[in-house]
Amino acid sequence: MKTVHERADIVPLLAEIFRELGYEGTSLSRITERTGLGKGSLYHFFPGGKEEMASAVLADIDAWFEQAIYRPLRQGDAHQAIAAMWVNVNDYFRSGRRICLVGAFALDDTRERFSAAIGDYFIRWIAALHSALSRSGCSEAEAKALAEDGVAGIQGALVLARALADETIFTRSLETLAKRFEAATR
Repeated sequence: MKTVHERADIVPLLAEIFRELGYEGTSLSRITERTGLGKGSLYHFFPGGKEEMASAVLADIDAWFEQAIYRPLRQGDAHQAIAAMWVNVNDYFRSGRRICLVGAFALDDTRERFSAAIGDYFIRWIAALHSALSRSGCSEAEAKALAEDGVAGIQGALVLARALADETIFTRSLETLAKRFEAATR
C-alpha cells in the first residue's frame, strides 16, 4: 500500500471506499481498515470526520470534471470538446466499471447533506455541454434538451451497466449518444 504523506494522498482512497460502501455504509473502522491509517491520522487530515472526508472527495471529483470536462466544453472548440468528453467520461468511469459517486450520493439520504455539491455537479455539466452545443450550431432549445439528455444518458448508462453487471452497456450508450450529438451538430 502507498504511504500516505498528505491529505491529498488519501482522497482517492476514500473515493473508492465511498463508491464501494456508500456514505452510510462507510464507517471510520472500515476507512482505517482499508487505508491502513489510524483514527488519529484520519482526524489529523480530516478533523470534521467522515463528512469532511466525503466533502474532500466531492471537491476532488469536481476539480477533475472542471479541468477535463466543463472548462473544455465552455471554452474550447465545441466539436473537439464534445468528442473529448465522451473519451474522458469513458476513461473516468472506467468503461462503466466505476460508479458515479456524485450520482450515488444524489440517490440516497446523503443527498441532503451534500445537496449543494451534488446539484452543482449536474448543473455545471449540463450548462457546459449546453454551451458547446450552442456554439456548434444547435438551436437554444435543442442544445438545452441535448445537454440534459447527454448527462442523463451517461448517468443512466452507469446505473444500468452496474445493475446488469454488463459494462459494455456503458460503452455502447456513450457511442450512441456521441453519434446523436454528432448528427445534431453537423
